[in-house]
Amino acid sequence: MRDVLAHGGPDYGGNYYDKEIGLGFGHRRLSIIDLSAAGNQPFIWKNWICIFNGEIYNYKEIQADLINLGYEFESGSDTEVLVKAFDCWADKAVDRFRGMFAFGLWDTETQTLSLYRDRVGVKPLFYYWKDDLLMFASELKSFHEHPDFDKTIDKKAVSQFLQKGYISAPLSIFKNVRKLPAGSFLTFSKDKKHSITKYWDPNKVYQKPRVNKSEKETEEELEAILKESFQLRMVADVPVGVFLSGGIDSSIVTGMLAKNTGQKLRTFTIGFEEKEYNEATFAKEIADYLGTDHTEYICTEKEFKEIIPNLPEIYDEPFGDSSGIPTCLLSNITRESVKVSLSADGGDELFGGYTKYEITKNQYPKLEKIPLGLRKFSSKLLKKVDPYWIESNLKIGPLKNYSNLSNKLPKFLDSMTAGSTEKFFHSASNYISSEALTKLYPNFQNGNHFDVQIEEDRLIGYLGLIDIHTYLEGDIMTKVDRATMQTALEGREPMLDHHVIEYALGLPDDLKIRGNTTKYILRNILFKYVPRELIERPKQGFSVPIKSWLLNFLQTDLDALKNDNLFFEAFELDQKATKNLISDFTNQRKYVNPHFVWFLYTLHRWFLRWIK
Repeated sequence: MRDVLAHGGPDYGGNYYDKEIGLGFGHRRLSIIDLSAAGNQPFIWKNWICIFNGEIYNYKEIQADLINLGYEFESGSDTEVLVKAFDCWADKAVDRFRGMFAFGLWDTETQTLSLYRDRVGVKPLFYYWKDDLLMFASELKSFHEHPDFDKTIDKKAVSQFLQKGYISAPLSIFKNVRKLPAGSFLTFSKDKKHSITKYWDPNKVYQKPRVNKSEKETEEELEAILKESFQLRMVADVPVGVFLSGGIDSSIVTGMLAKNTGQKLRTFTIGFEEKEYNEATFAKEIADYLGTDHTEYICTEKEFKEIIPNLPEIYDEPFGDSSGIPTCLLSNITRESVKVSLSADGGDELFGGYTKYEITKNQYPKLEKIPLGLRKFSSKLLKKVDPYWIESNLKIGPLKNYSNLSNKLPKFLDSMTAGSTEKFFHSASNYISSEALTKLYPNFQNGNHFDVQIEEDRLIGYLGLIDIHTYLEGDIMTKVDRATMQTALEGREPMLDHHVIEYALGLPDDLKIRGNTTKYILRNILFKYVPRELIERPKQGFSVPIKSWLLNFLQTDLDALKNDNLFFEAFELDQKATKNLISDFTNQRKYVNPHFVWFLYTLHRWFLRWIK
């Protein structure tokens, strides 16, 4: 169970056993802070035994506070600080931590196990509980090593995966496995009683009064918070790099660090041969301007073909975000030079960067004025028209400014019939409608519900909050963690410091999206560090030519999927309806979202690796 995680922790493997009570801890180490044996785990001190994945960036400040209270330290590791902080402040210690973490803490005196996960779920923590067997791990592959692991599939998780391409906490693909929700801890006592407690809740943060200062003052405060958060993530005893895509978020991280740290940064970019997917030239221009030591790697179809068969092993839960492929390749290249790299995820959720936010804010209020019956009729009528034809001939009204319209239009037509802002937003985020999915998957369960009221003048913050709970944790953090860990690279998220999140959730809408300008306040800060002309261009995203792959070198795999009876039985999918949908896609008879076909493909490949 321990050593199947050696890819992410190649530097040391340690164990702790208490056979009398039936407890075992196993840990694989990636040495980042205090590279000596003093930092090895499990870490044992007094009545505490700890295994810890992640980093506490402000550990030196916490250590100084503990020294003033009489604690002594034998290592320079943040693990020792973590344990002694709990000894001092009990479960309130976690409130002091700024970092990414998942850890297990065993108290030999009370015989209580505590499992903690960081505030937004940067680090994963799965736990299994059935028939008096409790297991927890960073990746599902550990559980497969245990002879009593029950692999019963969770139907609700399958529903979410097929509609969105990921599975967010607390669900997992297995019925008896759960993901510990972000910002929570689970306690498990010797009498088998267990409970989950929320120690940080972004919903409560969002419900606080909005930031009510001048634009200039707000911009200055946010810039100071970002600067401090970015610099904090440079703490390491090994070289640190930065993923630079050339977009707003990675450019502001690189720009602020290049100016404020006084050291020559190492930046890394991956590009593609296909020009429409390649942002490497933009990243190179920014790297040249900032004077970084820049590495650029152009991927060919050969590299993609080599890594796709490994995806079920890397992402050992069904995972449908195709950008995980270039993220894995980028991590491999980066690891050749450094052991830690900063990413810039979270900027879209916090500062209004997604098109779906803009559409929801601008279009739903207009739709709401149209009677629901008329909207349903119009949606049904327009769905009969091929989206490719509409993209070529009818880019009018609210649709005229949006690229890749053939993929976005079906989502918009589904969302036309929504009866609330939340339902409109979820429909705009889905890759297949609930109605269409039910025909393929009769067990479909719609789990979309968010019980938070929209605060005045903060709709964009509300939509970002939904994504923080779902898309950010279930997709983005999963993508980056598995991609980096598969090659023993530590990925850090400077945008996701809780100080940044708490400030961003209080910002009014017009500082996030103003007119047609997304990330308005973030752009204003960025332009102090990088010239506007190097940034102002259409948002591209980290995408790959998934449709082309499925229609060419992956088509044989799709044919195998259509005829795999055991696959359809395992997931209780309607085989005839699914075969017809895939045939419609491969023959290009009807429009089918290529990303949804990719979801089916990745689900089947996962099934072949872990179930069949």
